[in-house]
Amino acid sequence: MPRLTGFDFTFRQLIWASVALHGILLIYGHWQDTHLVVKYTDIDYVVFTDASRYLTQGQSPYKRATYRYTPLLAQMLMPNIWFNESFGKWIFTGANLLIGVLIQKILRLRGMPESRAVKFNAIWLLNPMVANISTRGNAESVIGAMVLGSFYLIMKRRIGWGAFLYGLSVHFKTYPIIYSISLLVMMDDKYFQVQDKEASDEKDKESSGSSISGHCAVSSGSGSKDSVVVKAVKDLVNFITWRRVQFGLLSGAWFFVFTGLMYYMYGYEFLFETYLYHVTRKDHRHNFSFWFYNIYLTFTSPTGTLVGVLTFVPQLALVLAIGCCFGKDIFFCAFLQTFAFVAWNKVCTAQYFMWYIVFLPLLIPNLASNPRMSLKSQGRNMLIGWVASQGLWLSQAYNLEFLGMNTFMNLFVASALMYATNVWILVELITGATYEPIFGERGIIRQVWSPSPRS
Repeated sequence: MPRLTGFDFTFRQLIWASVALHGILLIYGHWQDTHLVVKYTDIDYVVFTDASRYLTQGQSPYKRATYRYTPLLAQMLMPNIWFNESFGKWIFTGANLLIGVLIQKILRLRGMPESRAVKFNAIWLLNPMVANISTRGNAESVIGAMVLGSFYLIMKRRIGWGAFLYGLSVHFKTYPIIYSISLLVMMDDKYFQVQDKEASDEKDKESSGSSISGHCAVSSGSGSKDSVVVKAVKDLVNFITWRRVQFGLLSGAWFFVFTGLMYYMYGYEFLFETYLYHVTRKDHRHNFSFWFYNIYLTFTSPTGTLVGVLTFVPQLALVLAIGCCFGKDIFFCAFLQTFAFVAWNKVCTAQYFMWYIVFLPLLIPNLASNPRMSLKSQGRNMLIGWVASQGLWLSQAYNLEFLGMNTFMNLFVASALMYATNVWILVELITGATYEPIFGERGIIRQVWSPSPRS
């Protein structure tokens, strides 16, 4: 791995630096909200706070128009009304810091020295975009902490708590359900049982540090004489293990417990606003998606609704394929799945980027360890392409929103360019990174980032 220089923080110092960054933005945000016409606080935070206010009055949070989240979020932010309106922003900041702690623990579990882990962790904890989104009052960091926490617990074989946190994350926002297939792929029984070292050394060598090309995690041990159908049936039978069934039942049960309780309290309105609305949702403004122009042109047409539903087909097919092929390297896989999900989604706003940036400090070591990929040059080019395509889109959106210019066609071209850039980045990552399964054949977490040989 290339050496990172000029960064000598300890983890404790990194945390305090992150606290300072978030604190400065919170103070500045309060000043801007007080003195300037353009507000720092995100409109979503105003919606959260209004929904919490209705709760304190004994009413439904859905009396606030455009509140389309679980009531648990409004309940969590009720201190906004009782104490101070900034309370929720501190909660979101705390979630950012918790994510940083989890990133550090995960990198250490995989054998990375603490000083080096701090340098990768800074990509999250000192990221101005991440800090800006959270201090403006967006709740995505809470979901990120739940998802990363569930992954960490599952790595530690705490299936019950991991399933609880994962079920809660899906209840809060449905997109984490895309990780279910990759989690199930990772939880093969052989990765949860400590096996005899002598019998498994050779197999362990085969699974370590290989190129991604050709890896599909769900494989069959059947003979070549078997038909394709028989092999498929055997794969399915072998895939159904107690660990996977246990996790599926527990996480599903917790999801239905929380969802059932909210349905009991708020009825169909909760189901529609929190979940069903997003199936047919059509946003023709503030939307980076490739599909936005079609949504704009067919906004009041039944055809637009049908197209909006059909866009899920390629999106979910791609996410499923990625999960099946790369699930054993769960963090790399989760980044790819989330990146593809956001790129193909019919609605895409800036806070959606938080969904995959949370995995970035856990992905970059995979890229840095591959001699076929230059993190400095290719990584820089991917970052420039990602930022430049967004900048082009934002320039056209500014001309439309603030200058009143008709730039819809320009926005469509910018969206297409941004989509193409995301596809290129996804292909570069799949072909250029190193495939590093979490567990070795002995059921031990592989020390892939350790200076000593991999275990």
